[in-house]
Amino acid sequence: MSSMPSLPNAAPEDPYLWLEDVTGDDALDWVRAHNAPTLARFSGDDFEAMRTAALEVFDTDARIPYVRRRGEFLHNFWRDADNPRGLWRRTTLESYRSDAPEWDVLLDVDELARADDENWVWGGANVIEPERTRALITLSRGGADAAVVREFDLETREFVTDGFELTEAKSRIAWADPDTVLVGTDFGEDSLTDSGYPRIVKLWRRGEPLPQARTLFTGSREDVTVGAGTDRTPGFERVFISRAIDFFNEEIYELRGLPDDLELIRIDAPTDATVSTHRQWLLIELRTDWVTGTASYPAGALLAADYDEFLAGTAELTVVFEPDAHTALNHYAWTRDKLVIVTLADVASRVEIVTPGDWQRVPVADVPPNTNTVIVAADDTGDEIFLDSSGFDRPSRLLHGAVDGPLTEIKSAPAFFDADGISVTQHFATSKDGTQIPYFVVRPPNATGPTLLGGYGGFEVSQTPGYGGVLGRLWLARGGTYVLANIRGGGEYGPTWHTQAMRAGRHLVAEDFAAVATDLVERGITTVAQLGAQGGSNGGLLMGIMLTKYPQLFGGLVCQVPLLDMRRYHLLLAGASWVAEYGDPDDPDDWAFIGEYSPYQHISADATYPPLLMTTSTRDDRVHPGHARKMTAALEAAGHRVSYYENIEGGHGGAADNAQAAFKSALSFAFLWETLGRH
Repeated sequence: MSSMPSLPNAAPEDPYLWLEDVTGDDALDWVRAHNAPTLARFSGDDFEAMRTAALEVFDTDARIPYVRRRGEFLHNFWRDADNPRGLWRRTTLESYRSDAPEWDVLLDVDELARADDENWVWGGANVIEPERTRALITLSRGGADAAVVREFDLETREFVTDGFELTEAKSRIAWADPDTVLVGTDFGEDSLTDSGYPRIVKLWRRGEPLPQARTLFTGSREDVTVGAGTDRTPGFERVFISRAIDFFNEEIYELRGLPDDLELIRIDAPTDATVSTHRQWLLIELRTDWVTGTASYPAGALLAADYDEFLAGTAELTVVFEPDAHTALNHYAWTRDKLVIVTLADVASRVEIVTPGDWQRVPVADVPPNTNTVIVAADDTGDEIFLDSSGFDRPSRLLHGAVDGPLTEIKSAPAFFDADGISVTQHFATSKDGTQIPYFVVRPPNATGPTLLGGYGGFEVSQTPGYGGVLGRLWLARGGTYVLANIRGGGEYGPTWHTQAMRAGRHLVAEDFAAVATDLVERGITTVAQLGAQGGSNGGLLMGIMLTKYPQLFGGLVCQVPLLDMRRYHLLLAGASWVAEYGDPDDPDDWAFIGEYSPYQHISADATYPPLLMTTSTRDDRVHPGHARKMTAALEAAGHRVSYYENIEGGHGGAADNAQAAFKSALSFAFLWETLGRH
């Protein structure tokens, strides 16, 4: 097989650089040659039974159709067996409450894909507020991050002729008014950051050629991205410009004086804080400690102030929430007059209603204990909220009502597996540095030993208890035990749970996960031979580290859409945007700690590795498929066997529709049962 010319900054010793050519003939021939034996291996009756069972979960009409309110209508996007690409539709609350709502279809994506002869995947609709007459529809080919944008008329149900339209790019676009948008996209040469995202924001008027749109703001190539957003609430209209310096630091400005007398006013909060506005209020969620004037505020706190007073430098900051050793802020949303916050107490959800002004918090009594409860939607022009509550063994319940009134269950998801006798327990493992790491064990009656351990450990993403119909059918109902590890790098205990595991602290993620794996065996929950682990993206990096650094702990690993070559990750697709998380491999000081764990550089022909399933997607334009390809090739060259599968479509999620998602799920569980269940 011929090799391709070396790419810039390539490590000269890398013999598999040609596999980074995503759609190159040689690379795709390699992919097909590796897909074939995996497909042949997992194609029997049991695999087909699992694929069918998973597809029934994804396609069932009994799922809860989650909605958000736009004026008098509740909007929903829906996929099922008859509509694999999906329907964008709406209904009324009265109809939604019924067992068989009457849906008004706004856009049929399957019909559009046939008409355009494109593999469209829905990316969302940005509806202009408060008019609600037009939408900017995002569609990607095969599920990629790069997408096209088209203006859609909600009254005629048609795309607007000569309306706002963007070709395929990683664009950011927002309504300024019905005839003007703020847009960041690929404007041509030198218009993108090193991460591949927009670095220029322009004001684009209807009927104006895009190249003539007026530039409002330009960031640097080293930024992650720049963008614009608007708040069109009557009486509180504002335009914001954001400049992401890195993945966790962002400068936010209010842009005043459109269209002619432009003035940028910096919202002078810490750059690593999350800043948001609602009517007259400003919220600041801290990621690190903040000392201002005579006051100090801890990481993880939520602060509030009058917006105009804050810009003027005269505001008094009020602490709305302050974390403790067991409790952290998870997320929040506004109704018109109330703030709804969800916190995690040892990874279990609590919901509270906050009244702005005095900022008093009142618990919501209707939320079940020991569950994962999330805000599905909150009407920021009224008082309505939707909450979803579920647990490992309890399907979702959708609660609805006024924010200051009782909530009632208006929808419930079906049970996809028999949960009778399933136990859910929480344990704590002691990591290498003595930190207590929580994990949940979900165990069916008469569990036989095969155990699947899941984890992520990055970007402050919390892993919370929740119902998984596919996991239940393909694993728990067959006698498998499931474990969810709440390792550092996530946000389960607030931002410090994440920040201590960034950059040079990345080793803590692997040490925590290894500690949980060890604890499971020591407690007698499973054996090494019957312990498997699965992770994707950043979690795929974790699987690569487990393979190369802790192979003695596992009987099998599933590594999905992973980062693995940390020497070159920052040069591939969106990789440069994650330097704040992992470090810069071109900096010798950073490579000193990155090189300690980068899986691709730690493959050994002398090691004994557990069986490995490696999956990725050709259409993933976030994490480059070259990571999985090169790791597989290098492992094979070192004498190790790898089961490999690459979906030609699917984007970073690995699947573009329900059928692909069901196939991917069945593939993973078929591998795990064959690998772990034979002992």
